[in-house]
Amino acid sequence: MRIGMILDKTFPPDPRVENEAIALIQNGHEVFLFCLTYENQLFDENYKGIFIKRYQSNKLIYKLSALSYTFPFYRYLLQSKVAHFIQSNNIEALHIHDITISDTVFKANSINNLPIVLDLHDNLPEIMKWYPHFQKFPGKYLISPKKWKQKEAKFIKNATKVITVSQEFIEEVESRLSLKKGKIVLVPNTVRESFYKEAVIDDTILNQYKNDFVILYLGDTGLRRGLPTAIAAMPELKKHISNIKLVIVGKNTTDSVLKEQVNSLNLADVVDFQGWQNVKLFPSYIKASAICISPLDRNIQHDVAYANKLFQYMSFGKPLLVSNATAQKNLVERTKSGLVHSEKNADEFADKVLQLYQNNELAAILGKNGKRFVEEEFCWEKVSGNLIKLYDDLG
Repeated sequence: MRIGMILDKTFPPDPRVENEAIALIQNGHEVFLFCLTYENQLFDENYKGIFIKRYQSNKLIYKLSALSYTFPFYRYLLQSKVAHFIQSNNIEALHIHDITISDTVFKANSINNLPIVLDLHDNLPEIMKWYPHFQKFPGKYLISPKKWKQKEAKFIKNATKVITVSQEFIEEVESRLSLKKGKIVLVPNTVRESFYKEAVIDDTILNQYKNDFVILYLGDTGLRRGLPTAIAAMPELKKHISNIKLVIVGKNTTDSVLKEQVNSLNLADVVDFQGWQNVKLFPSYIKASAICISPLDRNIQHDVAYANKLFQYMSFGKPLLVSNATAQKNLVERTKSGLVHSEKNADEFADKVLQLYQNNELAAILGKNGKRFVEEEFCWEKVSGNLIKLYDDLG
């Protein structure tokens, strides 16, 4: 089958898009990827077997994407490009990555009436409420999460099939929209075997932290990710662990808030902001750590999805410390791969860190459990079967 994936961003990188495309190619399908470019890139490129078809974009289109369900301009600007992509590549099925461009694709497909798979990476109408530019003028008044939620419901009902990232997400959508079971298929985010089997370790990073007890955070550092809780726990932890270090690998526009918190608590010596780093370095940071964290604040999105970082951590046998956001709490408790603290509770966060610091045997057991889970049940090569079956049935 000639599958047309639609992504309203640049590519690469996007691990989920890449993993899905390669899995489908390995099982006999052809994958063509519609994506955007803002600079001088090859418009047509074969990337790991994916036929990339880049369409020129600009800052105006990027900014209008946030207003795609306020004004029709975004759809008008992209609909002809999507229609051209469908026709020129003889696409037989469409795979939409998230809902921002969904209306555009449904309209462009009205002539062809191809089957559509809607891939919900996130509960976008809920998570967008927490984006910084949605909190202030003019975004606060121009962008309606309620309207996005209504559109999401429409797209889910009109799609041939829907895939998403967690069982909790599936249950929430099925309940909210009264869907029949089976319409939504579970295709979770996780790591490929190559992430941990073929990792090249950077000794510079290991040496940098060889004398530290490292608590590691990887990924987006937006405030909703819970890092203020981890930082707030550090004054207490310093009293008990002389060589403690909170290492933060990632970035967000709100990092100034985190750095101000660090300065106000006089923690510059124990909190290390590494900024965003190449994903190839993630294994080195994980290997240098003692505990890996995901201290998410709870909201509807965080309760129904878990971050890929959890499986990156687990694949190297590190014990997890996560907040009680439902999906990640369920995962960690089910796999016995870490400890759970209440969201926004710095005292409890500190207590759990101390439990792991004082009990090496417990930390090792939790780490081994997580590693075993990823290797035997939850690496990408194991969980991509649902995606393959979906397209086999579609054909």
